[in-house]
Parts: sequence; structure tokens; C-alpha cells
Amino acid sequence: MFKAPRTLVFGAFTNAEHLRRWWAPQGWDVPFCTVDLRPGGRWHYCMRCTDPAQGEFYGLESWGLGLYREIEAPARLVYTDYFSDAEANINPDLPPTLVTLTFTEVEGGATRVTNRAAYDSAEALKTVMDMGMVQGVTETWDRLAGLLEAGQP
Repeated sequence: MFKAPRTLVFGAFTNAEHLRRWWAPQGWDVPFCTVDLRPGGRWHYCMRCTDPAQGEFYGLESWGLGLYREIEAPARLVYTDYFSDAEANINPDLPPTLVTLTFTEVEGGATRVTNRAAYDSAEALKTVMDMGMVQGVTETWDRLAGLLEAGQP
């Protein structure tokens, strides 16, 4: 649940400038992010660990590529999220995620975002879970909540 209007929350998920501010777990930043928001368009981004306390992850870059499938602004966003490299080449060794986000207005001007992440197999799901996906997503969405509560996406 985000304490912000649906259009603002949807924009936070679809605008490169906004994504650079929050799309990474704590101790990481987003030095690169481009968005071509249309069905068939893409979202290419890099997350970089900037926290020396994270040990072996410090300085690591993690690239991703989202390929948009459906866009119903400001209610729904569907894309396939891939691990990639800096040139947007998909990493075939790591599983893709089919992401469906729904944005629902609730009382008081808040927005509920439902995130459905689908994987091709239980093994694919286990791979991303073992990589710390739950913690990473939780920290990332907490960053967004903090920005929205401060009045900035």
C-alpha cells in the first residue's frame, strides 16, 4: 500500500527518472535507466552496490531488461523481466520473470499495488529466491514508499 494517488504510483514504475531514485535495494543505486513505455518497448536498467558493508557485493553491477507486453495506464502493467548485460543482451543462464502489476485506488487517496511474478518452473523460482529476491524487492518497494510519503516519486 502506497500513500499516494494511483497515477503518481504508476508513474513511479514507468518513468526512468523516478525509477533511478528507488529501483534498487538498500545500499544500491541505479546509475543507468531507460524506459520506452509501449507494448513491445523496453526498460533497461543497472543496479550497482554502493555500500562497502555489503562485502563481496560492493561495486557489483546487476543489469536488467524489461520487455513490456501490456500497458493500461494507470491500472495495469505487464512485462517480462530478464537478467541482462549493459548492451541489453539477455542472460540465458538466469530465469525470466513474467511480472503483472495492478494499481488499485483505495480510500484516503492511497494505492494498492499487487505484484504477480510468474516463473517457468519451480526450479526457476528457487533460483531467484536463493539470490535474495524477496529481500531485494521488499527493500526496493520500501524505498518507493518513503519517497512517496515525502511527496517525491
